[in-house]
Amino acid sequence: MLLAAAGHAGGGKLAEGVLLLGYALYRTVVPIRYAEGNLRNLLAIVFEVALCLGVVVSTGYWDSPYVFSLATAVVVAGLARSFSLAFPIAVTVILAVSLPLFFLEGWTTALGDSAPWSGELLLIAMVSGYSRRLSSEADQRASHALTRVSHLSQANALLSELHRVAQVLPASLDLSETVSSTLGRLRELLKPDVVALLLRDEASDSWSVAAAEGVRLPTVLEGGDLPAPLARVMHSPVSQLISDLSAPGAGPGVSPRSGSGVYSPLRARSRLVGLLAVERRVASSLDEQDLTLMDGVAEQAALAVDNARWFSRLRRVGADEERNRIARDLHDRVGQSLAYLAFELDRIAGKVTADNGATDEVAPDLERLRTDMRKVVSEVRETLYDLRTGVSEEHHLVETLDGFLERVSDRKGIEVTFAPNVSEPLPLPLEREMWRIAQEAITNAERHSGASRIDVRWTSNDRFALLEVSDNGKGLGGTTAGRVDSYGILGMRERADAIGASLEFESAPGAGTTVRCRLVRDA
Repeated sequence: MLLAAAGHAGGGKLAEGVLLLGYALYRTVVPIRYAEGNLRNLLAIVFEVALCLGVVVSTGYWDSPYVFSLATAVVVAGLARSFSLAFPIAVTVILAVSLPLFFLEGWTTALGDSAPWSGELLLIAMVSGYSRRLSSEADQRASHALTRVSHLSQANALLSELHRVAQVLPASLDLSETVSSTLGRLRELLKPDVVALLLRDEASDSWSVAAAEGVRLPTVLEGGDLPAPLARVMHSPVSQLISDLSAPGAGPGVSPRSGSGVYSPLRARSRLVGLLAVERRVASSLDEQDLTLMDGVAEQAALAVDNARWFSRLRRVGADEERNRIARDLHDRVGQSLAYLAFELDRIAGKVTADNGATDEVAPDLERLRTDMRKVVSEVRETLYDLRTGVSEEHHLVETLDGFLERVSDRKGIEVTFAPNVSEPLPLPLEREMWRIAQEAITNAERHSGASRIDVRWTSNDRFALLEVSDNGKGLGGTTAGRVDSYGILGMRERADAIGASLEFESAPGAGTTVRCRLVRDA
């Protein structure tokens, strides 16, 4: 405006200056913020170039006092999109100002005026474009550095959390404690609405629900009944994140109401031992950081669960082996010794009868002793048979209980009834524990209650399993063996606790006893 005022007193040129000044003040307050793909910002740059170009052309072309405003327009274009916009804008400006001069003043005069400014604008385009490139590289380096710092911070937080997980999860060899600890850590780390832990039964290729929170699941799931995300993650080496379970082919999850979930295969010693699912109601509420945390928890949990299951198997095998060893010892030592004593009593009783006649006063006592000895031998044989009887793949609980009750009836003359109602059998490990509870309850009724009748009811469906043993004997208060703190009943309680079942006793002196063991199959 000073140049315009000094060189030309005309108010028109000052008016154009006022227009440029007003636009400059506006852009000082509201600058152009260019972003790739934003058409509105690109139009703002074109408008600025067109405004400056119009003022320069209307006030004298290259002789205009406002010719320097063309440089600012080229700089804005170069800083916005580097060379790809700076050079086209510079060439457009040069042609728009120079071509009219070629017709008005001739080639020689026009070329003399245009050449210096054209070179100047092209140099400005080059400098501004190169500045933009340097600025972009600096932004990329800064962004990369910030990303690395963010990743390092996240990694440090994850390592800290996983270290805490590693300290807690493998601490126990008890399966229930391991499962409880795993769920506790997941609740603390991921704040889930739904969490489920499934353990694989390799024998039947089914899945037992070790724990489920926020959703009701049956105790056992067949392979075809697994939710779609768990069925997919079975064949994956790492955890999978599903941000939107409502998307086609994504869900539903463990709970039909869940919006997002993370699913992990539990692999230990190159084997799939279980599946772990964590879900939230809101879609996209779980992210990559949650996925990384889940991977770390799953790795530790898989090893802890596998160790606990092996320990449980070893303990069960050890108990079975000890039972068989006791049976062999009874057979080889006590059984053979009793058999020898029985033969000797038969021989002595026969000799006494032959030497002294049937009226000998010793003969009745020997006969009673022979009878008692036969009874003891018979009881030892029954005990050996009971010790070796169990539930297996070939002999399920109904068959084993039916045979055992038949032997009880034959040896004691007790009236027995057995009412099985099985629509969904229990997994074999659970049936084995139920069998031992039933065997102990029936044996107590047979030996200590003085009952003349024993009723056994066994129900197993997809919701619960119920074992009920009732007798019409004297009740728990009538015999020392029936005390609630006796060894046999303590063993029954331990077996019930091991499988998550409840054990109840109903008894009154002279009114009989009912032992009831209930296992709920719904989570």
